[in-house]
Amino acid sequence: MTTEPVPTDKPQPNRNPRRDSTRLSSVTTAIHLLKAFTKDDEDLGISELAKRLGVAKSTVHRLASALLEEDLLQQNTETGRYRLGIGLFLLGAMVRSRLDVATESRPLLNELREKTVENVRLAVLERNGVILLHDLEGPQSVRLRSATGQTRPAWCTAEGLVLLSGLREADLKRMLDQPRTQRTTRTIVDETELRNEIRQVKRNGYAIEDEIHDVGTRCIAAPIYNSEGRIIAAVGMAGPRTRVRRSQFGKLAQAVVSTADKISERLGAGKRQKIYV
Repeated sequence: MTTEPVPTDKPQPNRNPRRDSTRLSSVTTAIHLLKAFTKDDEDLGISELAKRLGVAKSTVHRLASALLEEDLLQQNTETGRYRLGIGLFLLGAMVRSRLDVATESRPLLNELREKTVENVRLAVLERNGVILLHDLEGPQSVRLRSATGQTRPAWCTAEGLVLLSGLREADLKRMLDQPRTQRTTRTIVDETELRNEIRQVKRNGYAIEDEIHDVGTRCIAAPIYNSEGRIIAAVGMAGPRTRVRRSQFGKLAQAVVSTADKISERLGAGKRQKIYV
């Protein structure tokens, strides 16, 4: 009598454990290689790196060559020794800019919330959308729910449109190539119309979200610049349409832009020449 094999509930993935282990080991070793550099040992050669990592010189040479190609390492052409590359500095600058803007903006966001008595938000680009680093609830009894840490679509939010307006064409195209859904009857999904909307944001210096993300919700957002003049974040003021009326858009936009400009100045950006109203 033979016993039939019992079928498993889940299909087994077609994997090569040895290959997966090798790839994981290479990534881990590359990370350890980068961490081998310190303030006291800014320049290291292949032999020293191999000794510290406990791997073959050929392995270190292969990983160093790959990291060199990505600007994560740089090499002294005279000595052949390696040091950390500019690519790591650029990645670190991106992280630091987020930390800086989140810290520097908090008191000014609180002031804007007190002035407008509505929700005030700070957003940055995250993959194909925006993430709210701050979402400070307004003091009104009827108010929008706080959504700090929530990711929202970039193409149908005021903060997102502001951030899209600061992208290079290649990055903007990549964002607009993502699928879009009709969230409300006012949502713009056509690429040509979206590009027109983004151009309008550039001209005005702020974006208006008029029930394009959620029915009954309006938002006005303005850009925050770093010392290099790049848009790195957006300040948004959001509330229900019963209080955020279209007749108030101009006045509210002035308050939001003013707050964004003050945060930009704290981050080292120069004063804006154009006043947006």
